[in-house]
Amino acid sequence: MKADAAKRGFVSTLFGLVLKVAALLGVVTLVAWIATQPATPDAFYDHRLPQDAALGTLLKSEPFTRDVPAGAKGWRLLYVTERGGVRALASAIVVAPEGSETARNVLAWAHGTTGIADGCAPSVLARPFDNVPSIAAIVREGWAYVGTDYPGLGTAGGHAYLVGADAARAVLDSVRAARQLRDVSLSHRVVVWGHSQGGHSALWTGMRAAEFAPELQVNGVAALAPASDLKGLVQASKGGIFGKIVSSYLITAYARAYQDVRVDDYVGFGSRVIAGALATRCVSGYQALLPVLATFLLPRDGIFRSDPTAGPLGTRLSENTPTETVPSPLLIAQGEIDDLVLPEVQRRYVAARCLSGQRIDFRTYPGRDHVSLVAPDSPLNADLIQWTRDRFEGTPANHTCRGLQ
Repeated sequence: MKADAAKRGFVSTLFGLVLKVAALLGVVTLVAWIATQPATPDAFYDHRLPQDAALGTLLKSEPFTRDVPAGAKGWRLLYVTERGGVRALASAIVVAPEGSETARNVLAWAHGTTGIADGCAPSVLARPFDNVPSIAAIVREGWAYVGTDYPGLGTAGGHAYLVGADAARAVLDSVRAARQLRDVSLSHRVVVWGHSQGGHSALWTGMRAAEFAPELQVNGVAALAPASDLKGLVQASKGGIFGKIVSSYLITAYARAYQDVRVDDYVGFGSRVIAGALATRCVSGYQALLPVLATFLLPRDGIFRSDPTAGPLGTRLSENTPTETVPSPLLIAQGEIDDLVLPEVQRRYVAARCLSGQRIDFRTYPGRDHVSLVAPDSPLNADLIQWTRDRFEGTPANHTCRGLQ
């Protein structure tokens, strides 16, 4: 009897302990969920969209100081662009060196993945210039920085993640709008940089610049670890931590952008719930903690239960893969230990583009992964500044296709 009573007491104590631990985990999860919610964009981003306004129209601007380097002034602006063939609002940051009335050459920046919720816009985030290779160096060179948030980040309406034409319009329209600022004079000469998602945007910007913004002169395009071969990217990275997050963003955004893409056709119920939650979170600073932890609740091979490169999703991925000619000089940079945009996938993409006649300066960086490629200590930074100087000075561009074919 005493043994039974002791056993019951032990079980009761253990059960109570489990309940306390479960309650504690529940509280911690709730606190983490609340703490990692994206910031709510302020009233600046809420503006009536004039349906008759031309693309690239500057609607409003105001000074912006957060993390702007010494010797420079900043503004955030709201402008008209297009998403899915319909007029849309987008926001951007402009930074230019102080002084001088000379028209500044423009460095157009296309940012990498931060999320698809409106609070994930770089102009909303605490560190708006994260992963920009060197905002201070851009200022020292005397260039003006124009960094779009893309529509649906900062502004309402949903972000068209990895939709190429929309991204190209956002980049080009941000430069057109920035040139209407009264407090700074910007040239029509532009070099485009982009990292990751932004590398995809940069490639599309180069492809569409003459059509979308013929008044601008794009002197060069630098795509840094770009999401180039979208089918290859999704297949190769879908089981990785960041690959699961990107997959969640992609299927959510494509289902919103394209009527023929249905989340249910590609993602099972359990993964769908988690992927939907991931799509409400940013991947910047501490806010990335919960999305990263949530990926461990997903299957080892990622969120897809059916082949994401087949059917309507596969068709849309193909449509948004940048396979047309970029007329201006093109640099593609790749870290050799990148576990999101895999080096072999990038090399195959570059080789295919070279075979099509595209001239590319393809550079690889040993020991650099997806993010460290654009870190402050990366050797890419100095290379990128010199390459951009050469583009503005009209120096003939190098190309390395011969060794890849």
